[in-house]
Amino acid sequence: MSLGILNTYSEFLPLSEKTPRISLGEGGTPLVQSERLAKSLGIPNLFFKLEGCNPTGSFKDRGMVMAVANAIENDSRQLICASTGNTSAAAAAYGAHCGIPTVVLVPKGNVATGKVAQAIAYGAKILSINGNFDKALELAQILAVDLKMTLVNSINPYRIEGQKTASFEICERLGSAPDYLCIPVGNAGNITAYWRGFKEWKDAEFISSTPKMFGFQAEGAAPIVLGHPVKEPQTIASAIKIGNPASWTTALEACAESNGLIDSVSDEEILSAYKSLARMEGIFCEPASAASVAGMIKAKRNNLINPDASIVCVLTGTGLKDPDLASQIADRPLQEVEATTEALSIALQSIN
Repeated sequence: MSLGILNTYSEFLPLSEKTPRISLGEGGTPLVQSERLAKSLGIPNLFFKLEGCNPTGSFKDRGMVMAVANAIENDSRQLICASTGNTSAAAAAYGAHCGIPTVVLVPKGNVATGKVAQAIAYGAKILSINGNFDKALELAQILAVDLKMTLVNSINPYRIEGQKTASFEICERLGSAPDYLCIPVGNAGNITAYWRGFKEWKDAEFISSTPKMFGFQAEGAAPIVLGHPVKEPQTIASAIKIGNPASWTTALEACAESNGLIDSVSDEEILSAYKSLARMEGIFCEPASAASVAGMIKAKRNNLINPDASIVCVLTGTGLKDPDLASQIADRPLQEVEATTEALSIALQSIN
């Protein structure tokens, strides 16, 4: 079991003697080598970082534990965040763990069922607003100042510090940095964090090179690719449905410094990757996570990736975050069968 990132990577985190070493067991997530999908694509060294194995089912736990620990160190009495789902789940969980009330602003009708359920279960105060994520974040920033609450979105620098630890784990598992790191881009804090982690690991001389950072937005929510904010972002991948990323500038820096790229993928490409991961690899991730794989496939098709290179695709959250989608797109619906061996045998003849 993970000891938590504050204990495991204390040397590389902004901790003091006063910082509480809280943990829900975040970090230490698996890096799984691809089998069938890698063969079908002709990419032998393809890996998936399963961040859905964190305590609340997404990568957000890494940053949240750091942000909440710092909030406690500074005697914070309340947490607040804007969220399309994953941030709210992580904030509410760590708030509950530490006895700090949590307020969540969510865009009405744009949060997956599984994520709202988590925040409700953890006891957060959830306020649904008539606006998108960008508006929710704007309001959360104002309230944080006016009401002296701690904002725990990724513009909180401690969030980035915690999230960078996933880079350390990848390098430890592989024995070096991968050649390419493919990652979904929404608010752009995660690509910023991973790049910081790789650079710090190199500065510490644990690795001799850093990867090319390949970030992928959804076509309907691709402000960085377009070069301007998107007023009404649209995509099936709710976790990256963001029209004006808070970490826009640092994401571009990561891309430029690593000789990487930030591109977009369609919802159709995202869903295709989502299905392939589940059926060819046994990995059930949320749609936004599949953007990293969809982007990798697109980049390989366009000869932007060396097929002999080592590639890590970050899968940011579990598919249980958005359980309704799996049912909506099922091409193998539940089949009702009479409770007899004869009926079952007939039904099983169609299995392939």
